[in-house]
Amino acid sequence: MAWGAQLAAPERRVHVLVGDGSYLMMSQELMTAVQEHLQMTIVIVDNFGYGSIAALSETLGSQTFGTRFNERGKALRHDGHRLEVDFVANAASYGAEVFSADTADTFRSALDAARAHDGTSVVYVRVDAQGRFGGSGAWWDVPVAEVSTLDSTKDARATYDEHKREQRLYLTQSAPRVRELEHS
Repeated sequence: MAWGAQLAAPERRVHVLVGDGSYLMMSQELMTAVQEHLQMTIVIVDNFGYGSIAALSETLGSQTFGTRFNERGKALRHDGHRLEVDFVANAASYGAEVFSADTADTFRSALDAARAHDGTSVVYVRVDAQGRFGGSGAWWDVPVAEVSTLDSTKDARATYDEHKREQRLYLTQSAPRVRELEHS
């Protein structure tokens, strides 16, 4: 999407906010941005794993399974040594200009420097892996296991069932095909 925004408005600088997990799944996109000389600033937020999915996993009674960048420990859980990923070196290896920040002030400075760079730049920020900023108040319809020996999963299933009972589908008169499919 950032490429599309940049190509649609080449006179504007595009800013992208991406987590470390998402970055790992698509870091090669950075190389294309560099190759195409796109005026983009990518902010990589590193919380040592898939933080938003970890938070969702906790609410679903799954104890954040597989959401942290850790080796398996003796109990075969992902609680062993942290797998250190050098995001700065990785982004630089694609040809991006990289700036790092570890405080609000250094973030502002790094962002200013990245914006001033003629081309694709990255601002790398390591954050608290356990930091949470509250929920949205919305419910995400992600099914929870119906059968489990874990109390957290049983509780999450009860909450899921309650939300499911309260769920309403909003269809308008202008959607006859949807209603037809719903009743078939």
